[in-house]
Amino acid sequence: METFLAVAEEKSFSRAALRLHRTQPAVSQVIGKLEAELGESLFERQTGSLTDAGEVLREYAVKLVNLRDEAGSALKELRSLHRGRLLLAANEYTCLCLLPLIHEYTRRHPNVKVEVQRSLASRIGDDVLANSVELGVLSFQPSDPQLRSVVIFRDELVCVVSPNHSLAKEGMASVKELGRERFVAHNIASPQRQRVFQAFAQHRTKLPIWVELPSLDAIKRFVAMGNGVALSPKLTVASELRMGSLVEVKARELNFERKLRVVYRKQTALSHTARAFLKIAEEYAVQQGDPYYFQAERVSRAGN
Repeated sequence: METFLAVAEEKSFSRAALRLHRTQPAVSQVIGKLEAELGESLFERQTGSLTDAGEVLREYAVKLVNLRDEAGSALKELRSLHRGRLLLAANEYTCLCLLPLIHEYTRRHPNVKVEVQRSLASRIGDDVLANSVELGVLSFQPSDPQLRSVVIFRDELVCVVSPNHSLAKEGMASVKELGRERFVAHNIASPQRQRVFQAFAQHRTKLPIWVELPSLDAIKRFVAMGNGVALSPKLTVASELRMGSLVEVKARELNFERKLRVVYRKQTALSHTARAFLKIAEEYAVQQGDPYYFQAERVSRAGN
């Protein structure tokens, strides 16, 4: 199209060739191929003026060249993060560790739109593989070999009660003692819950789930009202523990570390926006330290 427009504007193959820094035969060959493809003569060879077909094509050629230039500018802006979108998937819990990272990300790249889609943990890996999102956040290592994972946060599962609960003063309990309590739990099963069941079973103790609720916020509020005991990620109850509306009870035989990781497709090049997010996550871990962390994981055999 550039060659065609140069000939149209110069009304001469030789002048167009000089302008394009090409030989006249090369320009003639390009125009000849274009005419053959379209099945129309585009120039009056004696005058160099456009035919009717050439006039029609010129309108589209100008639009195409301008569109090409716009696309190039848009890609340049994208590379410099002056525009774009960062799309992640997380659940109610894992989203919390993202907030400081998103805060820093939007500070550095205010023109990039950040979208965090709420999704079940069991579906996030599939969402990433299906290209529905570019990055996902999980509390367990995915076993699919098509996914790569990088740990960005280390958390732990803690037992919490209200300040008026009998265990609050002691601050510590055995698994046997916890087995006599009434537990409040999330109504969606997870790999972590299975680990807790197994840990209790190893001590020949049943985990007595009394009430199941649909959100972590509802669980901690219900327990703070004086109802039962909950095992919750420390990240989700940190503010309540600081304010005293919940009290942590150490379980002597239980130690549940939780690693939160970003997962993405192994065989696909990450976008500029996604690479920038991972860079910020790595820098934030260096600056802030524990519990933020940045470590690539090997392929899991059984998940954790």
